[in-house]
Amino acid sequence: MSKKLKDLLSTSLYLLIVLALTFLIVTYVGQRTKVIGSSMEPMLMDGDNLIVDKLSYRFEDPRRYDIIVFPFRYAERTYYIKRIIGLPGETVYIDEEGNIFIDGELLAESYGKEVITDPGRAYEPVTLGDDEYFVMGDNRNNSSDSRDPVVGNIHRDEFIGKAWMRIWPLKKMGMIRHQ
Repeated sequence: MSKKLKDLLSTSLYLLIVLALTFLIVTYVGQRTKVIGSSMEPMLMDGDNLIVDKLSYRFEDPRRYDIIVFPFRYAERTYYIKRIIGLPGETVYIDEEGNIFIDGELLAESYGKEVITDPGRAYEPVTLGDDEYFVMGDNRNNSSDSRDPVVGNIHRDEFIGKAWMRIWPLKKMGMIRHQ
């Protein structure tokens, strides 16, 4: 076998291995996603690029305040980025003053950008199923989230993963704070 042929086979094998590893990482470990819109401001801004951790939830349960990525049910290749507010089995209610209650207790959180003006379907108590989560954007009055019947409760098997790291813009690069 000639040296050129050996070099060609060696390079081809190397490229095949790199492609296979890239496929495995993107499919099972993490992927890049881009924030489109202002629903997660001030935490995440329009145009931010993130790495989504697809591995964590295979070993641990999602927690309140985790920022998750999931596909929008009614549009292909459209992903939502929201914060978990309600956990499986809990009841979520938003009163007329914009306060969020979980199982009748006021939720002590500081992620909302402003007072909620529209409780959406949570104007009545919403009880979550065994694998359902209630999610909201931090920019509460500019977010299509679980308050909207089109989004509704999110099932765990719909999660793509947990927002892990901001990679763009470079001046804001770093780990995403959830809790």
